[in-house]
Amino acid sequence: MKISITTKLFLAVLATAVLAVVAMGAASRWNFERGFVGYLNEQGVERLDSVLPNAVAAYRQNGSWDFLRDNPRPWFEIMRPAPSASGERFEPGRTPALVSDLTGAVLRIALLDTDRKVIVGFREIRKGAIERAVVVDGKTVGWVAMMPFQSVSEAGDQRFQKNQLRASWVIGSLCVLLAAGIAWWIARVLLAPVKRVAAATHRLTSGDYASRVAVASHDEVGQLARDFNSLAFTLQRNERMRREFMADVSHELRTPLGVLHGELEAMEDGVRRLDAQAVRSLQHEVGMLNKLVTDLYDLSMADVGALAYRKADINLRELLELSVDSFRERLASAGLRLELVLPAQPLMMFADERRMQQLFSNLVLNACRYTDAGGMLRIEAREDGNQIAIDLMDSAPGVDAALLPRLFERFFRGEGSRNRASGGAGLGLAICRSIVEAHGGTIEAKASPLGGLWIAVRLPQ
Repeated sequence: MKISITTKLFLAVLATAVLAVVAMGAASRWNFERGFVGYLNEQGVERLDSVLPNAVAAYRQNGSWDFLRDNPRPWFEIMRPAPSASGERFEPGRTPALVSDLTGAVLRIALLDTDRKVIVGFREIRKGAIERAVVVDGKTVGWVAMMPFQSVSEAGDQRFQKNQLRASWVIGSLCVLLAAGIAWWIARVLLAPVKRVAAATHRLTSGDYASRVAVASHDEVGQLARDFNSLAFTLQRNERMRREFMADVSHELRTPLGVLHGELEAMEDGVRRLDAQAVRSLQHEVGMLNKLVTDLYDLSMADVGALAYRKADINLRELLELSVDSFRERLASAGLRLELVLPAQPLMMFADERRMQQLFSNLVLNACRYTDAGGMLRIEAREDGNQIAIDLMDSAPGVDAALLPRLFERFFRGEGSRNRASGGAGLGLAICRSIVEAHGGTIEAKASPLGGLWIAVRLPQ
């Protein structure tokens, strides 16, 4: 049988309260019997010891116990000794000063003869009685005995004990009811947010990534709800990105494959001749497919941290110059003017030369694709403290400021002129970010003072 956390908490708190009440009751009863009753017995023994000298004096005065038989008055005189502080002794015929007896010991004391038969006093002397021998001139002439308090409790004493026990049980029951109320409140109120989180988690595992939990407090439970909402938002975003990624990959693969399929069918049907121009067209589409697959592979390796990097000390100035030189003809054909600003001294850093060249190629290629003809591309590299700063700034068109942080997302392209019509798959900048981050650097997109896009790369030396 499945027991909810609410029931478990309620039973745990209630059981703790019941155990505490039972322990308190047992301790109170033990304290009453061992403490209060023990105190009464100790007081009774003291009274018994104080009676013993008077009993000796009375026997010596009368020569026997016959004066007490059927005549309890002398016995009461013996049982009412003067306070020890006064130094008075028992004298027959004289009533000593009264001594208060709140313990009831007088009613439990009896005088026994040598055969331990009751002469006067309490008649129910049984086994277990406290006895003191009455010795006169070295001879035991009787016994003074007292029954313990707990064995001869009077009705009033029993009522007192029952009242105490009843009061203890009433208090204990009220405590249990109070604990049950508190346990119910904790289980129903404090655990309600936890149950909502549990229910939302169940919906989340079923694929409902839009599930959220209302945050009603600022304590640990509220923090749990906030963390759950953050987790649900992340999963929802990742699921959306996964679907967009699959749609974008399908589209990017379908476009060159569709072109290849159409070209090949046209050649088979004789519509198009198999000449050098047709081969160049096919090679162009295959090249696009190859680059897309390579970029996807690089991104997948970067996601799992398996992208290979072989770092060594390299001169970033020379590498940047070589990468830009390979694009001079393409920049010129696109009608773009190149301005390269490099320092005279080497820019040394510990990096992977092939990945750095891939970084620069992607950045320059991005500018070639998305910058209007007649514009310019300015590339500047310099030392900036313990970093190497590389800035690529192109002319119009620009990118909306709200879209700049998203440029490094895979398959993302800005609106307007910087779109799929320019031929890019939207993976180049995503790969650039993974390369820069693998080298411990940062890459940022900003508005260019030339009217286009400004890519700022900072790499540690």
